Formats: sequence, C-alpha cells, structure tokens
Amino acid sequence: MAEPGHSHHLSARVRGRTERRIPRLLRLLLWAGTAFQVTQGTGPELHACKESEYHYEYTACDSTGSRWRVAVPHTPGLCTSLPDPVKGTECSFSCNAGEFLDMKDQSCKPCAEGRYSLGTGIRFDEWDELPHGFASLSANMELDDSAAESTGNCTSSKWVPRGDYIASNTDECTATLMYAVNLKQSGTVNFEYYYPDSSIIFEFFVQNDQCQPNADDSRWMKTTEKGWEFHSVELNRGNNVLYWRTTAFSVWTKVPKPVLTQLMYKWAKPKICSEDLEGAVKLPASGVKTHCPPCNPGFFKTNNSTCQPCPYGSYSNGSDCTRCPAGTEPAVGFEYKWWNTLPTNMETTVLSGINFEYKGMTGWEVAGDHIYTAAGASDNDFMILTLVVPGFRPPQSVMADTENKEVARITFVFETLCTVNCELYFMVGVNSRTNTPVETWKGSKGKQSYTYIIEENTTTSFTWAFQRTTFHEASRKYTNDVAKIYSINVTNVMNGVASYCRPCALEASDVGSSCTSCPAGYYIDRDSGTCHSCPSNTILKAHQPYGVQACVPCGPGTKNNKIHSLCYNDCTFSRNTPTRTFNYNFSALANTVTLAGGPSFTSKGLKYFHHFTLSLCGNQGRKMSVCTDNVTDLRIPEGESGFSKSITAYVCQAVIIPPEVTGYKAGVSSQPVSLADRLIGVTTDMTLDGITSPAELFHPESLGIPDVIFFYRSNDVTQSCSSGRSTTIRVRCNPQKTVPGSLLLPGTCSDGTCDGCNFHFLWESAAACPLCSVADYHAIVSSCVAGIQKTTYVWREPKLCSGGISLPEQRVTICKTIDFWLKVGISAGTCTAILLTVLTCYFWKKNQKLEYKYSKLVMNATLKDCDLPAADSCAIMEGEDVEDDLIFTSKKSLFGKIKSFTSKRTPDGFDSVPLKTSSGGPDMDL
Repeated sequence: MAEPGHSHHLSARVRGRTERRIPRLLRLLLWAGTAFQVTQGTGPELHACKESEYHYEYTACDSTGSRWRVAVPHTPGLCTSLPDPVKGTECSFSCNAGEFLDMKDQSCKPCAEGRYSLGTGIRFDEWDELPHGFASLSANMELDDSAAESTGNCTSSKWVPRGDYIASNTDECTATLMYAVNLKQSGTVNFEYYYPDSSIIFEFFVQNDQCQPNADDSRWMKTTEKGWEFHSVELNRGNNVLYWRTTAFSVWTKVPKPVLTQLMYKWAKPKICSEDLEGAVKLPASGVKTHCPPCNPGFFKTNNSTCQPCPYGSYSNGSDCTRCPAGTEPAVGFEYKWWNTLPTNMETTVLSGINFEYKGMTGWEVAGDHIYTAAGASDNDFMILTLVVPGFRPPQSVMADTENKEVARITFVFETLCTVNCELYFMVGVNSRTNTPVETWKGSKGKQSYTYIIEENTTTSFTWAFQRTTFHEASRKYTNDVAKIYSINVTNVMNGVASYCRPCALEASDVGSSCTSCPAGYYIDRDSGTCHSCPSNTILKAHQPYGVQACVPCGPGTKNNKIHSLCYNDCTFSRNTPTRTFNYNFSALANTVTLAGGPSFTSKGLKYFHHFTLSLCGNQGRKMSVCTDNVTDLRIPEGESGFSKSITAYVCQAVIIPPEVTGYKAGVSSQPVSLADRLIGVTTDMTLDGITSPAELFHPESLGIPDVIFFYRSNDVTQSCSSGRSTTIRVRCNPQKTVPGSLLLPGTCSDGTCDGCNFHFLWESAAACPLCSVADYHAIVSSCVAGIQKTTYVWREPKLCSGGISLPEQRVTICKTIDFWLKVGISAGTCTAILLTVLTCYFWKKNQKLEYKYSKLVMNATLKDCDLPAADSCAIMEGEDVEDDLIFTSKKSLFGKIKSFTSKRTPDGFDSVPLKTSSGGPDMDL
C-alpha cells in the first residue's frame, strides 16, 4: 500500500464525537460481542477468573428499557467462576464529557490526568490494528467464467491499518470497511478522508437494522483536492451499520465482449449429466460457420463483429447507426431482445437457499432470443440476474413535472415453466445492493409483459431471482423447471442508446435550431416543431407531448391544474335534471379522514387492523393522505425524527398493530399501499372508465337523492391487479350526520375490498347534500291582525339541502280587516237604495205630467168633426196652469206608462201620440 499523499489510493481516519447542535450520542454498544461459553466439569487446569481476565458488557435493552451487566472473559475457556449478572443501569443513562463509566460499580468517574472522554461518543484515531467492532471484507465484481479464481485473488484486498490512518485497496476488487453500532439517541458520525484518485469509486452509507440504507444523496464521496477533508453524517437512534466501500471497477463500465461468429457448443454449467453412459447424447461439433446474430437496438456491428453503442444523437435497429433527423432527439434507453452474450451492465450468480451464500456459479444462460435459468447446485437455490443502471435522464423536450413522479420505466417479457411450486421474484434496489421485492410470480406463467414505474433518479439495480422449490433439499429433481426472459426495455437511461428518434421542440440559435423543452402544459407540433398549450380541461401525457392528441380530456366533474399535469375536483359538483339543477359543495369534506376496518388475526393469533386514510377533493389536486411504515421507529421517543417510509395518495392503506400486541406505547404502522393516485372523475353514474361502484355493497339511500361517486385509480400494477388498484367513494346526503359525517366499509367486505383490487367506501354527511335553492322553501302568509299581515318563509320538510342560499327574512305588509270592508259595503248599499228611491219618484212625477197632456189631446180629438173650429191655441203655453181637472182613466201599469213615454218621444223633444176619432175615421198626427 502506498503512503499518504500519493494519488492512487484512499485513506481515512474515522472518529465519532458530539456536536452542540444535535443530541449527544450515548455510550456506543457494539453488535459484535465476544462469544463465550462456560464449560461444565472442567479439569484442574481451569481456575477462577481474575479481574484482569474478563470485562463487563451490557446486554441489549428490552422493551421496558432494562438491561443487565454481564462478565465476559477475554479468552473463553481459560477460566471459570465469572461474577453473576447484575441489574444494569437504565438504557438512557450516560456520562458527561470528561467522565467515563466504571463498569465495576456502574458509576461515572472523572478521567485521569492527561486523558479525555467524549462522554457519549467514541473516537478512533490509532490504527496500529483494526479496532474492535470493525470488519474488513473484499469481493470481486467481475462474475464470469473465472469468478472463482478472481474471488480468490481478492482475499488480500482489504482495508489495512497504517498507524494514524487506515487505507483501502487499489485493485479491481471491492473492499468494504464496516462498523456496527447501537445508538441510544440520534447523533452523528464524523471522519476525515483522503481521496485524490477519481478512478477509484469511494462511497459511504449507513444501513439500519432492517438492512435499509439511508436516503442521503451524498453517499458518493467527492475527490479531495486540498489534502484531507472532513465528512459528517447524521445517524438515527437504534442499530446502524456504517459502510466505507471502494472499488476501481464498475459493472457498467466493462468492455463489451464480441458477438459470436462461430457456432459453439458447451455443456451447461454445472454439468449434471454423464456423456459416457449408454444412450447419452454427444456434444455437437463446434466451429460451424453461421451468420452473425444482430446487435441489440441502439448498437452497431464493427468490422471485428463486436457490438458497440451508437453515439449520442443517432439511433439504430441493431445494424448501422443513423443520425436523428432535424427536429428530433434520440429516445435513449436500453432495449435487450437478442441474448448472444450477457450485456455488460448485467451479472448473474447463484445464491444458496440454505445458508444464503453466493456460490460463484452462473445462474442464467443466454440462448439467442431469450435468457433462461441454469440448473444450479440444488433445487432451492436462487438463480440471480441483476441489471444495474447508473441513473436516468428524461428527454430534453419534456418539462420537469412536479406532479408526476415518473422518471423512467422498465418493461420485460417473461414466462415460467414449472412442475412444482416455483417462484420468480422481481426486486429493485436504490443506491446500494439492498433489494426490495416488488412482485412475485408463483407456478407456471404464460408469456406476458410486466412494467414497473421508476420515480427516483438515482443508481438503480433490477434483480430477477428464480427458485424452483422452497424445500430445503440438496438435490436436483426439477432442473427442467425454468424461467425465461425474452426482452428487457429501460427508458430514459443516462448514457443509454437509442432505437428511434422522437420529435422535439425547436429553439433557434446562432448555430441553427436545437431541441428545447416546452413550457409546462404545452405539446409539440410534429410538423412545425413549435409548442402549443393544451386545451382547457385536458392534461398532457407524461413523456409523450407530441400532437394535440397528447392532451387527454379530464373526466366528468374535474378540471385540469395550471400545468395540465393532472385532473382534480375543487369540491364542487352540479347535476342537471328536467326540473332543476342541483349544486354541491364538498369543501367541508376536504380534510383528510381515517377509517379502520375490523380486526384480523395472524396464524399465531396476533391482532391487526387495516387502516385507511382518505382525502376526497380540493387542494389543487395535491394528494394529502399519508400512510407510514414506522417499524424501524419503534424505540424512538415520540417527537424525535426517525427513518420512516411513507407514501402519499388520495387514499392509502396501512397495517396497524395495536400497542397491546407490540408492547410499546404507540401502535405500529407498516406495509403502506397507495389505493388512489389519480382522480378519474366525479359522477352519479355507477360505472366510469371501467370502474364500477356496486350499489348493493351498502344500504340503499332513502331520500331520493342519488349518491355522488368519486372514482380513483392507483399506479401500482400487481400480478393479481393487472390494471392497477381502483377506489370509489360514495358521498351520500344524510341531514342527520353532522360534518364531517361517517365513513363506512361494505358490509360484505370488511377490509374495503372483495377482490383485493377494487376498494369501496361510503361517506354519509349533511355536507354531502345539494346546496339550498328557492325550490327548497315555501312561504306562509298569516291573517290580517290589527291592520298588519306577515309572510314567513320555511324550509320544505324533510330538509334535503345544505348551505347555499339562506331563508328570506319575514315580510310585513299593511292590510284591511273584514269589519272595515263590511262597513264600507253597508254604507255603499244604503246610498244606492236612497238614490234609486229618488230616481223613482222623479220619473213618476214626470210621467204624471205627460199623462195629463196625453189625455188632453185625446179629448180634443173626439170633438172633431168635418169642420173643426179654429183652435184658440196649439198647446198650453209656458207658464199657463192647467185649469181643467180632466181625469183620464187608463189600465196601463206605471212601468207600461214609462215605456210609452220613453218610446214615443220624437227627436225634437215632443211626444208623438196616435189619435183616433170616435167615428173610426182616418188617423191624424199632431
């Protein structure tokens, strides 16, 4: 190993100390304790242990915070009669800086002159040998036919103590320095390092007791330019394993191996058959010339028949590279569909199913158009295939979308052929070798495709593991059970290759047009290369902004957000009927609510619940429901931050284990699952976009107001839920349920689902009733009292509305009573009667005068003969009195007389009366 100052190795000084800005570390208790045993019936050579031959250690803390002090011999088996265990100090006990814990009497004592103590920390600055608790491991990343030999060459490639520092290796082996520590409080780890050589990859990361790494992006250490540099990382309470790892070789930088030009035959390894037995098949002769198989898309074939990646800006179908036309950009990624050799960024091995050790064997074999699992050493071995991607880069023409977390996706086509209970696992690891199972297929599965969405731009590993049987048998009975992968396609890979070019938005510059990104919510016109905004109430497809068809309409009852990335409901809804329009406002239901299903029990009788968190609408489409996995936070006091995994969705589910089962003050939340990632629409119909909300799952509504149903989908696609999960929330008007109301699960499906894929909820609340309008109230008019009449407005019963308009205020008007109108009627009748009497008298008197005149004329007519005497006068002159008291008797009634008077009057005001002579002569008119 070279000395410090040279540029081709890495050195580090590790130390831990307290900082004023964070809680101090308690005394560190290492995981790696010295094993000891007490031999019964020992010979006379064993003696009672002296104090110099043993030391004290604390046991791990139990759930009550208690521990024991035990004596541990320095060398097991050399002495006997160790002190009995005694009750230890409480787990939260610690000494101050400048003091140390005397384990003999378990008390804090001051440090001697010339010595110091960090109190709750420990420092390592003497590296004459590897300190207790540290471990150094080595491995070889090159897994090929010479894997066993290469691994043997790496046994000496470890971290080596160099006095005042420790140095790593410089070869192509991977050297890992580990230190395990159990912290009683959160704290920090600090170390100085010297790392001048960029050809060596140096990483530092921390794993908890669940083998889960921290999410710190600073795990990749930066090269040092000015000597030693300082690095600090915060640690969580509980178990932590610190890793310093170096390697000068990366799996994705291997030199591509040549494509075969001759047909070669080899026995599959390990060889489990005999070619010497009778009837055995002989190995065909090798060396037969055949056509070179094509390269994978994005690669081209060189003159020496090797496959090389096309340069950026070009694409290929596996033969020649072609420059992308103007106005387009390469769609970079990895597409593997020809399996002549294992790709350079993939590796394969075998993991023992009994002791979980790597056997240095090939787990998967290439076979032209597919890759399949090899025989392995036993049927319960795991056949491992791993693909490592250094990072992802979305297309330049795609604007970063804060709402949509998809950065890339992986799609593969596979099948399994099994006679027993085989299993194929697909796992994803982020920033480390730790893999998280994503999906599992059991038994034989026909040829099918599976897609996984990648939501984090970081170094990612994809692992396929195939196990023929779970029985622990060191035999090979089911070697014909295989798993096959036909193609693997990863999109948006950093430094990837392209099989085609996609249109992009053009930006004019001095050197010509170049691709640029469109603003959020804009699509690219394929013909002109310009950006256009999506129409209203549409959203833009992620990573496919080409043409107006990329703008997808929002569902009923929803609208788009500002950047056209999602559709959401603003807690309002309208429903039209032939008679009226019903308007709804669900703002009172916008806050998150929780609901727990009925209790369930494990096979051992432990109780647990399915706990749901729902956020209905509003919030500009932001998903507000959060479900957490706090299993690793069990021993962290309330209020302190811990390492937790959580998901955010419209609706999510978690498994809750109550405190009486765990023994802790709070319950445990685990296995969070998203049930609703996007809102499909809001309607009163029972079916939308292939999702159905059966009405028979809940008790029927009785008010005549249809339920308003919110439809959601989840992005998680599983083996049993090939279309992903879906969720429906029925919002029902119930005036008896005050805000926020009550949530119900289906009576026949206590966990909210009857098939594991479609979840249904009923939310009853007064806030779910339509807004009040003029059709929801009527007027009541009171009687007139003391000249005042009141009009009062009241709601129709039963009241089936909420919010909206308010009742109009009472209206008061002036009115007249019945007595008043009776008096007016009597007065009017009396006046009318008097008037009629006066008129009758008047006409009667006038009729008497006319009758007299008439009688006079009749009498004069009877005296006439042939020679009439000359009349003294024609009529009674004005002012003359009637002196004759001639009485004319007539049988006509008064009414008849008035009629005669009114009908015989001439236009000049005189009466015309027909007269007859007594002799019956001709008539004469006067």
